[in-house]
Amino acid sequence: MAAPTLTSLTDHVAPLAAGAHVTAAAWLGDTAAFALGDGAVLLVNGGGESRVAAHPDGAVLVAASGGERLLTGGDDGRVVATRADGTIQTLADEKGRWIDALTTTKTGAVAWSTGKRVTARDEKGRTRGYEAPSTAQGLAFAPKGYRLAVAHYNGVSLWFPNTDARPEDLAWKGSHLDVTWSPDGSFVVTSMQENALHGWRLADKKDMRMSGYPAKTRSFAWSADGVWLATSGADAVIVWPFDKEGPMGRAPRECGVRHAKVSRVAFHPNALVLAAGYEDGCILLIRLTDASELLVRRAIEGGEKGRPITALAWDKPGRRLAFGSEGGAAGILTLP
Repeated sequence: MAAPTLTSLTDHVAPLAAGAHVTAAAWLGDTAAFALGDGAVLLVNGGGESRVAAHPDGAVLVAASGGERLLTGGDDGRVVATRADGTIQTLADEKGRWIDALTTTKTGAVAWSTGKRVTARDEKGRTRGYEAPSTAQGLAFAPKGYRLAVAHYNGVSLWFPNTDARPEDLAWKGSHLDVTWSPDGSFVVTSMQENALHGWRLADKKDMRMSGYPAKTRSFAWSADGVWLATSGADAVIVWPFDKEGPMGRAPRECGVRHAKVSRVAFHPNALVLAAGYEDGCILLIRLTDASELLVRRAIEGGEKGRPITALAWDKPGRRLAFGSEGGAAGILTLP
């Protein structure tokens, strides 16, 4: 079987100099927002570029966006919301304790963790706290309803912040890092310290182990229809099927095979097209139906540091892709 022909989109990329490690990227309407390791947020739109000192005394460690605000958590202990017009609001100040994990919803609820302590803040600004069994490594709100998944050592806790009910435990030995819900809320999946994924089918608590990765998975992306889960951590994008009862007993798809590990993935919001960023700085668009590839950014040759792609984000219509790298290079692809 012949390899797919590679066509280039590099002429449709507007390069940007972020100037610092790009921790995350997001779209706030028509404005691309880049959370940076030096504590700033870079905002880019038709009017040009501007920088906001969201964390003037620290670095951005984690970030999340619900569409209207970019939420950043820093080593200064603060959770800050930045809007497209450059206005900022401090949502929490943990007095210098690092923000380890951060998540938000489209309606404005926010949750963050410092060590074992998890705090949830609803749309009206009311907060509730929860003490996880161990350091909370990953957080994710359920797609529907005010329920929070908290990843920690030996499993995940499912917590309703607006009730006094005991969190529901999903147990599996080992250190769980990031966590994600399937778009229909039927599955919870975590990445693990031991280069594997673990999942639970919530209807019957059935365990699902997805192993064989040569490196840790630190990036997830669900297809818009919820049928596919794309992951980083290998020399190809590993895409697991979730169209039936989950991936157990079924082989994943592999696409975008290269001589560099995938570091970041982002599904198109409306089509079975996947953006994949690699540790050598390359970015591909991959059509899942036939594995055809389009080159967005060429690999950086040699031993230059800061090459890995660390951020990918599609705008809501799926016409533009924002990206950033460990070394501070960034850009915006506009599809022709």
